[in-house]
Amino acid sequence: MLDTRARAVLSGPLDRAAAMLDHPAVTPGRLTALGLLTGLISACAAAVGWWPAAAALWLLSRLADGLDGPLARRRGTADASGAGGFLDISADFLVYGTFVVGVAVGVGGPALPFLFVLLTYYVNGTVFLAFSSLAERTGRRRADDRLSQGRSLNFLGGLAGGTETIAVHTLWCLLPGFAHTIAWVWAAAVGVTAASRVLTGYRQLR
Repeated sequence: MLDTRARAVLSGPLDRAAAMLDHPAVTPGRLTALGLLTGLISACAAAVGWWPAAAALWLLSRLADGLDGPLARRRGTADASGAGGFLDISADFLVYGTFVVGVAVGVGGPALPFLFVLLTYYVNGTVFLAFSSLAERTGRRRADDRLSQGRSLNFLGGLAGGTETIAVHTLWCLLPGFAHTIAWVWAAAVGVTAASRVLTGYRQLR
């Protein structure tokens, strides 16, 4: 829901940061790897209850994830082979799922709300990846395609997007005592998003 607005606000600062990082030793692939590594470490920090460290590493991970694309576009290598986009989305899925598990272990108690979060992530990811593949193959892009601009995939918007995911995962670290409640609410939001994407994607591809 907030992705388009967030991208508009952050595109300038991210482009300037990418310009500062534009050195031979820094590549988009290495930034993706940095995002993956710090994301996995943040999940481990959450699992042992080091919440400030988990929050800081999580945000660092998302910053690295946000810089690989601008750097690739700056160098004119974005979408040249699709390999970078594939690596990026694979790393995102791994980091998101691992972080949910880390928080569930760290807060203890019933795991059911976090299992529901993972279930809705699975359904939601399946839907937009399937839509992206079929939309690319059939040449049917959305009329309002702002979410897909500068990305390797065709995206469907919804209530719960990347911006909201970053915020909720950060909130878990800031308020671990309310993590279960947050997880239930978040699972519902992602579930609604998945359902709306199924309907929208089906209508777009008909």
